[in-house]
Amino acid sequence: MNVYLDLSHTALKYLKDTEVNISNLLIMTGDFNIRDSIWDLSFPHHSTFSDDLFTIADSFNLKLLLPINHVLTRYSDSNTRANSVIDLMFLRSGLIEVNNHFIHPDLWLSSDHASLSVMITIEEEYVDLFKFSIAKNSEEEKKFIKDVLLAIKSINILDLSDISKIEDVTNSFASKVELAWKSNTKRVWITKHSKSWWNEDCNHTLTNYRLSRSLEN
Repeated sequence: MNVYLDLSHTALKYLKDTEVNISNLLIMTGDFNIRDSIWDLSFPHHSTFSDDLFTIADSFNLKLLLPINHVLTRYSDSNTRANSVIDLMFLRSGLIEVNNHFIHPDLWLSSDHASLSVMITIEEEYVDLFKFSIAKNSEEEKKFIKDVLLAIKSINILDLSDISKIEDVTNSFASKVELAWKSNTKRVWITKHSKSWWNEDCNHTLTNYRLSRSLEN
């Protein structure tokens, strides 16, 4: 979430007085326009606005992120205003791997604020490209149900006198159901166009339309 506080701290007052429903917030950053000795070593005072800011950050489960390099973030072009640290980052509590906030004092260019950066690592994750499924109301579904019913009928319940025999029966049944599934499923590629409600009727209707190009189809 990017935050800008004007000199009247309007956004701070809004966030304090309004119940904002934002879940799973990772980082809150921006120009907070608050000078405080907590993050600015050249400033000797504490601001009451900082207390409100910490209260708001805590409500989002965020903690102040201290930069790797403690340098100024705002550079004044006026002799009446001192350079300062007013650009901050708040990070989700306990997220240690993102704790690498850096200030770039050489990249403020035409702005009067230095750039801030943080490296967010994305863990490698396996994503399925296809799945095995049985279309609803298809012949494959009827065959699968028939195979499962046969598996149920073939269960031998004459001797279930101990745990090992019960396990043998349930494992045998599970194997037959798994075989029925593998025998009747079709491998389907997962795409952004995949729809759980698509079935054989949809395929037939679409084929008819493509052949006839008639609006009736």
